[in-house]
Amino acid sequence: MPDEHKLKSNRYLSWLGSHIHDPNLWHLTRKSVSRAFFVGLFCAFIPLPSQMLIAAIAALFVRSNLPISVGLVWLTNPITIPPMFYFAYWIGTLILGVDPVAIDFELTMEWIKAELEHIWLPLLVGSLVCGIVSGTLGYLLMQRFWVWHVNKSWRNRKSRKFILRKLLRDKEPQDSDEDSPANQSDKTTQSKKPE
Repeated sequence: MPDEHKLKSNRYLSWLGSHIHDPNLWHLTRKSVSRAFFVGLFCAFIPLPSQMLIAAIAALFVRSNLPISVGLVWLTNPITIPPMFYFAYWIGTLILGVDPVAIDFELTMEWIKAELEHIWLPLLVGSLVCGIVSGTLGYLLMQRFWVWHVNKSWRNRKSRKFILRKLLRDKEPQDSDEDSPANQSDKTTQSKKPE
């Protein structure tokens, strides 16, 4: 994950100006984390090798949490790339009404050059749709999760306070024997005795 202080002091990033100093890039707030889920999940479906860089730049301008935005891009890795992009391609063929081409997927530059002309448009359309849908779902789910988590924390805090008050009340010393009602009645009877 990028280090906040190193990035802020990097002279090559000075062109970003005040964007790099935005606290939303580094702090965990409901808005910055929800935006980070949108940015990260959207960029995970971009069929380019520079997804992390795109996610970082988008995080700067959308003011989302930078480490989460960049970290979510790693959903696409050498294991998940074939099923994710095949699914995006399939969605693209459904949207465009094109028959899918039988693809024998290989992760080589020769295969990409040979097959790209046949699959680029459905892959691009499907990737955009999958990116927008997954990013929006991630955004909404994170908003809901954040609210649920805060409410749960408040309920737990209230119950802890209630238990603590109850324990403190139980530990308070009982009224001293002098102030007890039985002793008070004894004192009144003693004062009434004739001398």
